[in-house]
Amino acid sequence: MNVLIVLTSHDQLGNTGKKTGFWLEEFAAPYFALRDAGAKITLASPKGGQPPLDPKSSDPSAQTDATRRFDADAAAQAELANTKRLADVDANDFDAVFYPGGHGPLWDLAEDTQSIALIEKTLAAGKPVAAVCHAPGVLRHVKGADGRSIVAGKKVTGFANSEEAAVELTDVVPFLVEDMLKANGGDYSKAEDWAPHVAIDGLLITGQNPASSEPVAEALLELLNKK
Repeated sequence: MNVLIVLTSHDQLGNTGKKTGFWLEEFAAPYFALRDAGAKITLASPKGGQPPLDPKSSDPSAQTDATRRFDADAAAQAELANTKRLADVDANDFDAVFYPGGHGPLWDLAEDTQSIALIEKTLAAGKPVAAVCHAPGVLRHVKGADGRSIVAGKKVTGFANSEEAAVELTDVVPFLVEDMLKANGGDYSKAEDWAPHVAIDGLLITGQNPASSEPVAEALLELLNKK
């Protein structure tokens, strides 16, 4: 099975002067879960090359077995440093697409026409799309064949308003993931802040927060193994 993982290229946290990017755990856990299951993984980002890592995801408190494994895996690090440009990948080449979070995707991937087209094409072809934490934000402008939002009437989750408030970025982000999913007609659900929670509706798999990254990958593998 061929899985495309799409990462952000955006590294500015609004007007704060601070850096953002992708969240390491949300990349590392799915990367290894998929790789260990025999998936061939391709990495892509809007600009290609090394995607920016949210520096906070390197904090000792944010480390997990998967992040430690990544830090010790030179081949995985080299792969991450050389992501393909999103414009150069073809949805037809993959069995599934996975989006890790971090705040970066809210600025670039949520508005990126190539990302939007990739998701629409993948779902239309009957192939799954998974996104975790802030990455469900990439669904903001994605439409189904009926012209409605892809999340309308679907069970979805993503970074909760209460979690955004806890990290004190409610007024920094371009939009709140929970509010956007609800506004687009999604049947939004959440667990306690920071507890793992996954919503699955047909081909769409979403996870609430960093703790949900491995369960989202497992749900994606289950879907792929059924096909």
